Amino acid sequence: MQKFELTPDMLTMSGVFYPKGYAIVMFASKADAEQVATAVDGVNEHSDPAMLLSPNDVLRQIGRLDGDSDLVLPSVGTEGVTVNRYLDLARNGHWALMVRVRHEDDAQALMAQVRQVSYAYAQRYHLLAIEDLV
Repeated sequence: MQKFELTPDMLTMSGVFYPKGYAIVMFASKADAEQVATAVDGVNEHSDPAMLLSPNDVLRQIGRLDGDSDLVLPSVGTEGVTVNRYLDLARNGHWALMVRVRHEDDAQALMAQVRQVSYAYAQRYHLLAIEDLV
């Protein structure tokens, strides 16, 4: 598991968070996020390590807000609505886990681990679409 670092390739041309090839899962507790990260990293030895995001990481790096701001980002489509959902959850103390998902098998393996704990929201970013993971 590694700490999250926002890179330019995780943003759209207009600057909205859209990390193609990744899944983002939101958890109410840090312990649940860490448990899933450890399990996923153990299974996907040849993939990038999972990235853990604190609520402040979500607000400051994904939402580009300070932790006390009530500002709502303007919706620029599905990606804007999705980011606003992350921000709402982060304001309530939720932690995020970002995992590289290259294939459907990766997504299924991730969600098998995620379903072992309580999670609030899970999304997979494709080239041109965002998929709800359940």
